[in-house]
Amino acid sequence: MARRIGTADLPLHGGHAPRWLFARMVRLSRALIQIIIRDFGPEDLLARLADPFWFQAFGCVLGFDWHSSGLTTTVCGALKEAVKPLSLELGFFVCGGKARASRRTPQEILFWAEKAALPGCFSSLVRASRLAAKVDNTALQDGYQLYHHTFFFTRSGQWVVIQQGMNETNRYARRYHWLGERVESFVLEPHQAIASQRKEKDVLNLVARKSIPTQLAIVDMASRRPEETLKEMKLVARLILPQRHGLSEKDLLPKGLHKVLLKTYTQPPTDFEKLLEVEGLGPKSLRALALLSELVYNTPVAREDPARYAFAHGGKDGHPFPVERKIYDQSIAYLEEILSKAKLSGQEKDKAFRRLHQLF
Repeated sequence: MARRIGTADLPLHGGHAPRWLFARMVRLSRALIQIIIRDFGPEDLLARLADPFWFQAFGCVLGFDWHSSGLTTTVCGALKEAVKPLSLELGFFVCGGKARASRRTPQEILFWAEKAALPGCFSSLVRASRLAAKVDNTALQDGYQLYHHTFFFTRSGQWVVIQQGMNETNRYARRYHWLGERVESFVLEPHQAIASQRKEKDVLNLVARKSIPTQLAIVDMASRRPEETLKEMKLVARLILPQRHGLSEKDLLPKGLHKVLLKTYTQPPTDFEKLLEVEGLGPKSLRALALLSELVYNTPVAREDPARYAFAHGGKDGHPFPVERKIYDQSIAYLEEILSKAKLSGQEKDKAFRRLHQLF
């Protein structure tokens, strides 16, 4: 199966999945997950979740609207609910979620890692969760503020992140997919393929290959005495800003930058990835350092949106047709029957799947 990783843009929709639908989504996803893990393994399920097209189609199978931003949060929520009682048995774990739940991700990773006896890798899993969020919210500034973060991992320590951001201006949400085994560096092209419905014009992409010189310059500036860097920024503001209508002094001297520079001066980061882990370093401070690097040191900064166009089909609001509860329940029943007869011969199992196919 081809592995595609990236983002999907979805319009914001109001409302929630009704209880009757969400309960069925949990049961159906539980059955499907068990079949996939039993026949292909938990790592294969991770690879599927990291594919934005497969994830979108999976949401449609569960009966959600293909083009709704709620698909991400609802499907991830259903998956978390479905997997929870079987996590140790399946060797597959789901942490995080929307808003407050996203901030509990590190604690949930630690809980499951300790429960599953993974003493060697849980700290790296927590770091992966935090860095993936920091990259998509701070190092890749595309106008979408993260509000959802779900972290999937297996007993072997492999992981996937699915997170979503919101753009208040255009009322779209953008979904980001990460596949841990393909991430060679968190700060160098971590998204290997990206699918979306729209591109943004005002983007600052500091994890693009083109931005490597700027990464190096920023790390160098962050390691100097704060007064030196701030003095340089004030000089640039006076000399450059009158001719640069798109910038203001706040762009180069955001609130809190001095505190960040004090931290990086006392404990200089060895590289750009370590810099991103500095507490308090937000999008505005990093953008200011990138602008200074670009204006003074003439380093290239990637401004192309890494999203690529695409797209999918199905559900909840009646598009392309209302969810048919009877058929939905029959589908669940067939899948659960297959699972209850896990020792079926290959021929009997194939017959059961053919009955499911005929049902649809």
